[in-house]
Amino acid sequence: MRAISAADAISLAVDRTREILFRPFNWATYLKLGLVAILTEGISGNLNSSSHGGKVPEHGSIGSPHLSLPPEWIAAIVAGTIVAIVLGLVVFYLITRLRFAFFHCLIHNTREIRPGWWLYRTQATRFFWMNVVVALCFLLLMALLALPFVAGFWRLFHNIPPGGHPDILTLIALILPLIPIIFLLVLAGMLSDIVLRDWMLPHYALDGATAGEAWAFVWASFKAEKKQFLVYVVLRVIMPILAVVALFMILIIPGLVIVGSLGMLEYGVHSAFAGTSGASAFFGILVQVFFGVLAFGFVLLLSICLGGPVSTGLREYALVFYGGRYPALGNVLYPPAPIAPAVPPQTA
Repeated sequence: MRAISAADAISLAVDRTREILFRPFNWATYLKLGLVAILTEGISGNLNSSSHGGKVPEHGSIGSPHLSLPPEWIAAIVAGTIVAIVLGLVVFYLITRLRFAFFHCLIHNTREIRPGWWLYRTQATRFFWMNVVVALCFLLLMALLALPFVAGFWRLFHNIPPGGHPDILTLIALILPLIPIIFLLVLAGMLSDIVLRDWMLPHYALDGATAGEAWAFVWASFKAEKKQFLVYVVLRVIMPILAVVALFMILIIPGLVIVGSLGMLEYGVHSAFAGTSGASAFFGILVQVFFGVLAFGFVLLLSICLGGPVSTGLREYALVFYGGRYPALGNVLYPPAPIAPAVPPQTA
């Protein structure tokens, strides 16, 4: 497969998206692939979590001299935080496995999720732990950048008298320097996500490469075509934004009508059973829950129908662009034509 420019890869990605989602079209398959695409593309590739530390004042006070929590609450908060982190890791691992399964679907133009789920189990596990290490390094960087500001915010809120308010000018002076830092951190997170998912993941899947091997190939490819990779990054960031804006403009009026209708229906049902008791009140709750679940299902269906092709197209775009720089991927996306056997010369 020849190297394709970042701009030209868009049309090929659209063609491949049509091929896997609509040729032939099947509602069950379309919804299944659309849901997988949204789960794998809509959830951030990096593990994002936050940690807060600091000196705990005496008598169980946390974060403020005027806020005091009993030890039981502190223990419950710590336990809940640990459980949330563990659950987050489990969900992130499952999403990583699903990304490799969806990768298998797209490169082979197959609609079966199960084969890729089991085929790349080892590679997905290694990729998961590599992402965890990257996330921890990113959190460490955020903590180091935040340290100079923590002391300022602590002094500001620590010196607030009971019932008082923080000094607005001092608060603004502390927040303004954070704006460019937050912007750079967001940009770094987006770039790391593109590098990991768009460029390094195929090496893990197809070659079983280590993090060092995958990064070495990506860096060499980037140095050879800096302009095209930079254009790709810009388009990769802009296209989802444009897609969301376009969908919003198309659906704003129908969405308002539907939301308004559901709101009026919910309000009517609530009003009809207001003041009731016993079996009537219970029935009213069931009716409201039913329409709430119905509304949620409708929103989910609409999200899959509209977001599925967009998410699939973005992943196809990444594969088509990088496939021209990574032969093992390109030869799977567009298998080379078989070489015809040479015809021996005929003798007289």
